[in-house]
Amino acid sequence: MSGFIALAALVASPAQADDTSLLEAVRSADMRVAGIGWRLATANVRLCDRIEAGVGLQLHTLDQFDAGTRESARAHFRFATPVAVEGLLPDGPAERAGLHADDSLVRLGTVDIAALPGKPGSTDKLVAAQLAIAALPADAPIEVEAIRAGSPIRVTLVPVPACKSRFELELDGGFGASADGTMVQIGSGFLDDYSDDQLAAVIAHEFSHNILHHRDRLEARGVDYGLLAGFGANVQYFRQTEVQADLLSIYLLANADYPIRATVAFWKHFGPSKAGGILRSRSHPAWRDRVATLEAEAAKIEKLSNRPLVPALIADRGKPLDGDWQSILVRH
Repeated sequence: MSGFIALAALVASPAQADDTSLLEAVRSADMRVAGIGWRLATANVRLCDRIEAGVGLQLHTLDQFDAGTRESARAHFRFATPVAVEGLLPDGPAERAGLHADDSLVRLGTVDIAALPGKPGSTDKLVAAQLAIAALPADAPIEVEAIRAGSPIRVTLVPVPACKSRFELELDGGFGASADGTMVQIGSGFLDDYSDDQLAAVIAHEFSHNILHHRDRLEARGVDYGLLAGFGANVQYFRQTEVQADLLSIYLLANADYPIRATVAFWKHFGPSKAGGILRSRSHPAWRDRVATLEAEAAKIEKLSNRPLVPALIADRGKPLDGDWQSILVRH
């Protein structure tokens, strides 16, 4: 699993870019999100029907830095190719193979980094690398060529199956969270205010939308997004997907050995002060009802010892949304 950070939002001037502690803080934040995503994606493979070759690499690109910070980033992260290793997931395939943070990638299996398409100054090449690596066979060794401190290296990594999804951090200081079917993105405000367990609850909720193919199923229903999401027939379908994602998120956490009630703790913290805007709109259930629903489901799961847990709603993800959210919501 891999992702990227839009560093320009935080590193805005050459003076800031020279501060290595700031660059390392950004790396640390990105790796925090990547680590949680990796843990959820590898522990819940049984629940996913879209699988990728999990390599345990967090990638970044020099092109994601604006012109004023690019040279400082090139020196600090030792970029020798357009896409490099920002970090490695603990005990993941890349770490076991001997890759290091700041290795610059030349080739992974059949993926030639230099040949990937991408507009200069954009993250196109990074996204292309992510998609191409994820498409490699999940059950075959991958030969990796890279450059480390100016010298070429070769290693072989053995990927593991992982649920197909990218996990990205938006360095905007906000509390936005979204999923588009292939990616999960969360705002950096969550990292300052919430523990890893509660951060995992946020990521697991959004990840659940991807696992349940909610974007595809909503589009098949012809729903309207944005301001129209809270009106007309749209409401019942959006609420159904939100409650389903809440329910599935508890199972994802349990399978990855996170505290089952982390979702409850998150909403009790987040709901009273920040559940405004879209989260208070008619397209989303009230946060107190979400807490009641999560508490009821957690009580059921706590009685189960087998792992991984596969909830019944997984079997229904190929069916059209029927708009029935009320029968699965527990009222406060």
